[in-house]
Amino acid sequence: MNTPSKAKILVVDDDLTLVEGLRWALEKNGYEVVTAHTGDEAVALTYRERPDLIVLDIHLPGYDGLEVCRQVRTRTFVPILMMTGEHTEEQDKVIGLRFGADDYLVKPFGIAEFLARVEALLRRTRVYDAVGRRDRELRVGPLVIDPEAHEVTCRGQPVSLTPKEFELLTASAEHPGRVLTREYLLETIWGYSEEVRTRTLDMHIRRLREKIEEDPSHPKLIQTVLGVGYKLAL
Repeated sequence: MNTPSKAKILVVDDDLTLVEGLRWALEKNGYEVVTAHTGDEAVALTYRERPDLIVLDIHLPGYDGLEVCRQVRTRTFVPILMMTGEHTEEQDKVIGLRFGADDYLVKPFGIAEFLARVEALLRRTRVYDAVGRRDRELRVGPLVIDPEAHEVTCRGQPVSLTPKEFELLTASAEHPGRVLTREYLLETIWGYSEEVRTRTLDMHIRRLREKIEEDPSHPKLIQTVLGVGYKLAL
């Protein structure tokens, strides 16, 4: 990964005015910026430029943002910040996270919030890279998590997780039976506090439940503690 002041960010949107505005804000804050205006161009630039972060609109000519996510995720774990329209239904945001986006912003958004999300994703990735993946296997109930191989099995069956789903499950498995607050999870996994209004955590919890619970509507593994957060049951 590039050094923090020289992190390379790929901005993808067919709105040329928005792209130039985001480029200006990012370059002013010391980032290197590469831009694309179509989905297929974004995929090609991802493999050629190897950005440290992708800022990606969900609606694009050519491949849409979801297809870009899907293709990028087959070859890299680069963090993806998805941009969605103001009237995008919640299900569309969930689908974006399912395809591998790490976070999302709803248009229109302020530059200050945009830069905070960018820095949070980059900071979390830098910390994760610096510490390195843990080499011990985590076992909680029917779950087996191999942090080094980035693999999860549940009841003996492999489970395919996005990078943020994997980090969230691993963080929970490191403290089985302990209630982890929303503030702790947002800071640990996404790098920002509860003051940043987001439902990203809730959507990732929902997706995890769909993948590891026998009955996601009545979860027994990932339990909600009302008014506090979540815990991974022993």
